[in-house]
Amino acid sequence: MIRILHLIDSLAREGAGRQMTLLARGLAGPQFALHVCGLSRGGPLAEDLTRAGIAVSVIGSRWLADPCAWWRLRRQVRRIRPDLIHAWGERANLYAAAVARQCGPAGLILACRGLQPPRAALEAAIEPYAVRRCQALVVNSQAVRASCLGRGLPPEKIRLIANGVAPAMAQAATRRQLLDELSLPESSRLVGLLGPLRPAKRVKDAIWAADLLKVIRDDVHLLIFGDGPHLERLLQFRRQVEITERVHFLGERGDVLRWLPHLDLLWSTSGSEGQSNAILEAMAAGLPVVACDIPANRELLLHEQTGYLARVGHRAAFAGWTEHLLNRPELARRLGAAGRQRALRQFGLEPMIAAYAALYREIVYR
Repeated sequence: MIRILHLIDSLAREGAGRQMTLLARGLAGPQFALHVCGLSRGGPLAEDLTRAGIAVSVIGSRWLADPCAWWRLRRQVRRIRPDLIHAWGERANLYAAAVARQCGPAGLILACRGLQPPRAALEAAIEPYAVRRCQALVVNSQAVRASCLGRGLPPEKIRLIANGVAPAMAQAATRRQLLDELSLPESSRLVGLLGPLRPAKRVKDAIWAADLLKVIRDDVHLLIFGDGPHLERLLQFRRQVEITERVHFLGERGDVLRWLPHLDLLWSTSGSEGQSNAILEAMAAGLPVVACDIPANRELLLHEQTGYLARVGHRAAFAGWTEHLLNRPELARRLGAAGRQRALRQFGLEPMIAAYAALYREIVYR
């Protein structure tokens, strides 16, 4: 049995955490003993993991270089005695590399899941050291791999394992029930946007696009799932453009997959992605997608075959493609069906789990 410690910045319902949870639940069994540590804070994913029988703990790091958190993590590692530490984010990478040097587990896997270099000067300075310590640096797209190579990280350590997505869950609620939750009429057309509310996600562009649609249609509602530091600014912006009745902030919630099959399409206005879980989940649910034309999205979406790609910040294009799809329901169904087939064939959950399991065995039994 291989003992694995997954170390992640937080257990909020965000991209890396959702992928880590899917992987841990898929690996749980006689071959792998799993423990998950939230480095800075816990979150709702802890409940999902605990229900799957996976041990969860929270270290409580308050800042990047927190000696108390490092000491608590070192104590956890010595107690668990993992064969391998798998880190899932910038801060987790640095802590994992430091504790691996002290406690000497058999292997260390780091992750790079975004296009941007480390934001903090200390992270940027330590990143090459951390990568030298690891046996593998896992990236989730060709775009992220190119970013890592551009920063001079060693190509022989980079492993590409794309995100995995599960088939859409059975519908536990009807569209009418969900509309009743929002007090919306049966004729409403629903556009979804999923993800943390941060400036990089360009949620303002989505609100602007919804405002453009309001000029030509009276039935479109934008549902924004997620929370984050930009929430209050976005609420203020919604009031300023006088579109409160058409843009709905639903917060971070655990039942997003229950909503997806009842949406008409998904928007992704983010101008920087490693590989979007939201797009993959929407495709798996059979939704057409309108997203920004960036390298990572081009790896997922096929323009005019599974959805549409628009220039970053081109709000009119988001509104225009949405109007195009809402007026052509048969086209929307065809694009959604093609997206579902592509998501499950090219980005299935089982191949992702198998790729990680093979990597773990390679490192531990090398």
